Amino acid sequence: MIKTSKKIQTVINIILTVFGILWVMPLLFVILNLFKTKQEYNLGSLWELPVSFNAGIIFSNFKSLIANKLFLSFGSTFLYCGVGAAAGVFIALLAGYGLTHTSVKHKNFWFMLIYSGTVFPFESYLIPVYKAYYNTGLYNTRTGMTLFFMALCIPFAMFVFRNFFLGVDNEICEAAKIDGANSWQTLMKIMLPMAKAPLAIVLLQQFTACWNNLLFGLTFVKSANIRPVMASLSLLGNANVPLMFLACIFVSLPAIILFFLLRDQLVVGYAYTTK
Repeated sequence: MIKTSKKIQTVINIILTVFGILWVMPLLFVILNLFKTKQEYNLGSLWELPVSFNAGIIFSNFKSLIANKLFLSFGSTFLYCGVGAAAGVFIALLAGYGLTHTSVKHKNFWFMLIYSGTVFPFESYLIPVYKAYYNTGLYNTRTGMTLFFMALCIPFAMFVFRNFFLGVDNEICEAAKIDGANSWQTLMKIMLPMAKAPLAIVLLQQFTACWNNLLFGLTFVKSANIRPVMASLSLLGNANVPLMFLACIFVSLPAIILFFLLRDQLVVGYAYTTK
């Protein structure tokens, strides 16, 4: 039995090693081609080493990104994702608490009504949303982008918070009421500290979903000054591939940094969901 267990563990380690190598290879490919010029990339082999690891090539591409206003889109997208995701998650927090520990009638109906928005793909109601935005003056505005990202966050975040609060004994809320706390104080001072782990998961997931959204930015924004970063990235074209690789690295940094900032709470949250 011991020998069999060791063989199984060896096979698992080999499989995980292979998957790890496959995961790292695209990153190595991107880093390798950052040091190539446009001509060198087009004429050489994909895995061929660059002629020289000259940081000046990266700096030149960096200046091209600035000239293409990619970093202006960075600032706009931080606004949309930061405000939109934070507002959406906050509303979802209130909804999750209200649908579990308050006397709201028809809780399951309201939950299914809100969450049903995730059943249909966004493309299926793109045209009605476009007409609504155009008729209300939200088309090609920062407010319209922020409201969209806020609405994008609410259903999933509400689902997570509702499921978490369902696992919290109602006696805790009753004890808080006996001590004189109202619903707002109970949520902010008792429930929210308990929900740090699901809050971290929701913030990371929703921020990443907003940050990576491409379709809405291409459809509802035409001004370069307020265009989201993914839309700006797609409009760079693929003529200069090393430039695109550098842009992709910078575009990926915010989600990676947020992951490392929230990693402790994420581990706790994922461990909680597997119980």
